[in-house]
Amino acid sequence: MFYLTMKCPPREDFFYASAGSVHVMDNKGKIYTRTGDKGQTSLFGNTRVSKADERVDTYGTVDELNSAIGLAIAQVKSSRKKVTDELERIQNDLLLIGSTLANPENPRLPQLKERVDDFERLIDFMTEKMPELHNFILPGGGVAGAQLHVCRTLCRRVERRIVSLSQKEDIDDNIRMYFNRLSDLLFTMARYVNHIEKHKETIWKKENR
Repeated sequence: MFYLTMKCPPREDFFYASAGSVHVMDNKGKIYTRTGDKGQTSLFGNTRVSKADERVDTYGTVDELNSAIGLAIAQVKSSRKKVTDELERIQNDLLLIGSTLANPENPRLPQLKERVDDFERLIDFMTEKMPELHNFILPGGGVAGAQLHVCRTLCRRVERRIVSLSQKEDIDDNIRMYFNRLSDLLFTMARYVNHIEKHKETIWKKENR
């Protein structure tokens, strides 16, 4: 299994093995390499670690989120171009972040601060188009909105993994901030898509037992 690096400075890009990440072919055109058959994988720089390593688990969870967003894009109607275009930008972000997390040198990603600003502007734009939210809502709605809620929960899982890894490694604060705001964006997108597709939100009804 391989993950394609995205020119994480200061190294030049190359392929490195990883567990549960993006697949590409080796230089012989094969999807399999057999190098991970014993439960180990390579980080950036060819350091061999267990596939259960916390760093591998973290960027593998980023890849889970990326795949879930791909499903959301497939389910959001093509007329919602503002949403799908942003989701595709996020997918590109996630590949860069995954590559960075796989680098033990922990390179910085200062450009993520600008992306957080982008998220906040889009959240404000979509929020203005919807009724105010005064209650907790149940995840659901239409298929696309429900999938965006799934993406939101996966995003929070990524954030938890990053917080845990940051307690042991010098992980860029911009990465943690990115996922914190991304989860807010995905929640807002789920509501926005449900709103424009005319799927009613279900209010949480707390029952006294």
